[in-house]
Amino acid sequence: MASLICAGKNEGKRADRRGFTLIELLVVLAILSLLLTIAVPRYFHSIQQSKEAVLKKNLHVTREVIDKFYGDTGRYPQSLDELVERRYLRSLPVDPVTDSSATWVLIAPEKGGGVYDIQSGAQGLTRDGLAFNRL
Repeated sequence: MASLICAGKNEGKRADRRGFTLIELLVVLAILSLLLTIAVPRYFHSIQQSKEAVLKKNLHVTREVIDKFYGDTGRYPQSLDELVERRYLRSLPVDPVTDSSATWVLIAPEKGGGVYDIQSGAQGLTRDGLAFNRL
């Protein structure tokens, strides 16, 4: 019978202690904040790095397509839309820094009109210190 009384007392104490103490919660929050201060800058750095890689690839592909168009027709396209209409591109490339396909800066050839080259219309610098419009 004594064992039943002791078991009853212990069960009552365990039932009272269901949650976490304030100290335990503060320790968990401190650990989470420490982990976030390490992870968040790396996350934003990787996003910027991927935008720059996509921008370089879009510029490279579009410049190749302009050269192929010139090789096929003997003239430069009048606009980027002409490359899409003539099926050299499926759609206009998007500048990932500005999130738009309308911000490209078109460069005309020395003689005549058309699109000789394109540059990004984004302001600012890459991680390497180059201007986006100089890639």
